Amino acid sequence: MNALLFLSFLSSMSLGIPIAIAMCIGSLMYIWFSGTIPPLTLVHRMVGGVDSFPLLAVPFFILAGNLMNSAGVTNRIFHFALSLVGWLKGGLGHVNILASVIFSGMSGAAIADAGGLGTIEIKAMKDNGYPTKFAVGVTAASATIGPIIPPSLPMVIYGVQANVSIGQLFTGGFIPGLVMTLLMMGMVTYFSYSQHYGRDAALNWLKMGKAFLELVILLVAAYFLFHLWQDEELGGIWKFGAPFLGLMAIDKFLRLEAFMALMTPVILIGGMASGLFTPTEAAVAAVAWSLFLGLVWYRSLTWKMLIKISMETIETTATVLFIVASASIFAWVLTTTQVTSQIAQWVLSISDNPLVFLLMANVFLLFIGCFMETIAAITILVPVFMPILGSLGIDPVHFGLVMVLNLMIGLLTPPIGMVLYIMAKISNQTFEETVQAVLPWFIPLIGALLIITYVPEIVLWLPTMLYR
Repeated sequence: MNALLFLSFLSSMSLGIPIAIAMCIGSLMYIWFSGTIPPLTLVHRMVGGVDSFPLLAVPFFILAGNLMNSAGVTNRIFHFALSLVGWLKGGLGHVNILASVIFSGMSGAAIADAGGLGTIEIKAMKDNGYPTKFAVGVTAASATIGPIIPPSLPMVIYGVQANVSIGQLFTGGFIPGLVMTLLMMGMVTYFSYSQHYGRDAALNWLKMGKAFLELVILLVAAYFLFHLWQDEELGGIWKFGAPFLGLMAIDKFLRLEAFMALMTPVILIGGMASGLFTPTEAAVAAVAWSLFLGLVWYRSLTWKMLIKISMETIETTATVLFIVASASIFAWVLTTTQVTSQIAQWVLSISDNPLVFLLMANVFLLFIGCFMETIAAITILVPVFMPILGSLGIDPVHFGLVMVLNLMIGLLTPPIGMVLYIMAKISNQTFEETVQAVLPWFIPLIGALLIITYVPEIVLWLPTMLYR
């Protein structure tokens, strides 16, 4: 019967049926022919798969990312990054990566990063004489940082499936995100000197000084907000009203480029770290802040645009949650049939060395990422991996980052890699040309994966400091 489950699932996928429906077909075929489980169980388990409070973060983070893209925040982030690092050799390559790092603290999705910033970045790089191949490669690679630095939609899904603190997963992504950033900027530096790329902006001390001033003010604001939000004796006016009035006054008086936009990750992470709100409530806060920026502060959003954004968010959310629901029933069938236990026993029979298992897991996840959508892969595979993690003493927070990064790399691998299709559309290249452009960037990505895999302290240090 187990063979029937996998055969029907794989056959459906080979016929071009969407993966969510293919998982439903496989599960239904098993339930129908086994005769041991009522068919209505399929419906009950699918509903149960999305009946989770943390999953409420999904539509809100999607909406926040869409609002930021439509409100012109991406343009402000790009110009801010240009002021900081545009004067370096291969400046726009560095700007591309830094902008992705900043935007990752707002959207939590690689596709949102690629689609939002990608259009601006590729056009700017092509206009400044960079080869399309280089522009596409660095843009696609930098988009994978989005789900590593919090907030992160894949980490929300992983946290729900693995019953792991989403807050710990979020904080665990900061240093790995920095590692990825440094390795990618090193790659840009290599290309800049080997291909003789120039500087895209003169070293303007006034602009760079203003950008650094924004960073200093941001850090100071983050420090004070964190301590204010931790003080239980303060009233709401002093915790929220006065600080935000001060922030608005500073931004208005100094005419800063992206200060209020950069406050988004400060609000999200500071609020979660101080215990002010949960990751799910942080998603609501992200939407509220995005609406404030778009409708009130920058006045770049119209009600007509808001309706369009809402409909796009509903469509995307429905797709994501349908995948989660379908994968939930599939994962439940795997658990019920003892397939997960059998796989765990088989893996442990090969080796009980955690380092060997992590290597095997990386190879397997990289392969799966070539063929399976990220959310479906997480929902199906987490029940398979969890018993093994417990037996080998591997921290689930650490493994969560490893798993998410593997699947983000999968977004750059054919035939399913969604970022590749987005890049091909934006750059007017063929899919094959886009794949070739991305290939060199697997060097820093795989390098970051190996470092994060075998140096777990990179992931666990910050969550340990804040949560344990």
